Amino acid sequence: MSIIDTPPDDDESVADLYSADVADLGYVPSHTRVMAVNPEATRVFQHLARTIVSQLGLRNYELATLAAAEAIGSQACLYAHGRKSLKLFDEEQLARIARDHQDAGLSEADVALMDFAARLSTDSASMTDADSTRLREVGFSDREIVDIALAASLRNYFSRALHALAVDVDVPPGLSPRLTEALTLD
Repeated sequence: MSIIDTPPDDDESVADLYSADVADLGYVPSHTRVMAVNPEATRVFQHLARTIVSQLGLRNYELATLAAAEAIGSQACLYAHGRKSLKLFDEEQLARIARDHQDAGLSEADVALMDFAARLSTDSASMTDADSTRLREVGFSDREIVDIALAASLRNYFSRALHALAVDVDVPPGLSPRLTEALTLD
C-alpha cells in the first residue's frame, strides 16, 4: 500500500484525470490516484502515449505494452492493459498471448515486436542493431521501430514508478476469472 496522500475526488486540478477513469472503468484506480499527485506529469505521460498510438496503432502499442509489463513484473499494468486489449483480441486469444506470446498464434511480426519489447525491458544495455534489424526484417518501418521502442520504454517508466511508490494493484472490471488468471504473474 502506497504511503502517498492522493488528491480527493473533488480536487479540481485532477477532475479530468479522475472523470476519464470513471467514464472508462466506473472507478478511479489506485495508479491514477497516486500519479495524480503530479497531474501535469500524468497529462504529459498520457499525451506521449496517445502520440505513440497515433502512429504505431493501438494493437501494436498494446502488444508492446503487454510484453514490457510482463517482462518487468508489472501486475498492475498487465491487468489494466489486458482489459484495454479486450477491444482488440477476444478473451481466448488474449489469454494465449498472456501465457506465451510465442505460442499464441500471432504473426511473426507480432512475436518479433513483443520479443523486442521484452528484451528492452530486461536487458536494454546489450541490445544492438540486430534487435532493430529483426523488426525491419518482419516489415516494420523505421518510424514503427522507434515507436515500438518508445512504447516499451514508456511502459517501463510508468510501471517502475508504480513499483517504487508501492501502488496497490487493482483488478479492473471486465476481466473474467480465466483472463485474470492468465494475466497474473507467477
